[in-house]
Amino acid sequence: MSRPDWEITRGASPILATAIHNGNRIRDDLKKRMILADASRLREEDPYTGRWTAIAENRIILSTSRFEVDLNRPREKAVYARPEDAWGLNIWDQDLEQEVVDQSLTKYDRFYRELKTILDELQAQFGRFVVYDIHSYNHRRNGADAPPEPVEANPEVNLGTGTMDKSRWSQVADAFMDTIRNFDYNGRHLDVRENIKFKGGFLSTWIHENYPETGCCLAIEFKKFFMDEWTGEYFEEDMVRVEEALKSTVASVLKAAGL
Repeated sequence: MSRPDWEITRGASPILATAIHNGNRIRDDLKKRMILADASRLREEDPYTGRWTAIAENRIILSTSRFEVDLNRPREKAVYARPEDAWGLNIWDQDLEQEVVDQSLTKYDRFYRELKTILDELQAQFGRFVVYDIHSYNHRRNGADAPPEPVEANPEVNLGTGTMDKSRWSQVADAFMDTIRNFDYNGRHLDVRENIKFKGGFLSTWIHENYPETGCCLAIEFKKFFMDEWTGEYFEEDMVRVEEALKSTVASVLKAAGL
């Protein structure tokens, strides 16, 4: 019995939370072609981010790995064909045939069709909507025992707003950052900054291009302080606190969006 490539949950709310890099599953024919070690692949995925979509009634959680198809890249770059497409990693035993690539792209096309249906419905019901596009990123690329990358260029929370129309949505971005920055994270405050590590990927670009007046996408990247990015182990207390921090932003984001 085949399993779904992603899980969709619907509810009565103008917020959608996505975890499009959460997945770790590769279809069988591709898995046989893969020479990249499972641990190396997991390190570049965003494990556990699907848990945090629980902050919203509308949720999309990917089970398919970004190494099969990356939904946060333009269609022509959504399949990692060469090492330069994926952080210099050697992924496949040989170049992928076009029919193999096309099979992955059918999932890409289906995802964006289903996403459009959801967003059209949110737009019709509420007039406008906000998407929490949740990701995570590595900061210990030099090895498990090497020092982490400098804090100056690696905030704990990076909000990507590179494709956002700030004249229309800046108050929503500011509300998110102000609220999560003021959250009491075990007696301290999270380091929250805008467009430092990432400015947002294709998902936010697509939303802002297709729903310029009604859709606001917050591309949210958490530094992997909540887990050991080399072993894949997560820290339960941090997982819970990050979810609480995210949830604390919802009311202020809704208010700023006029919802």
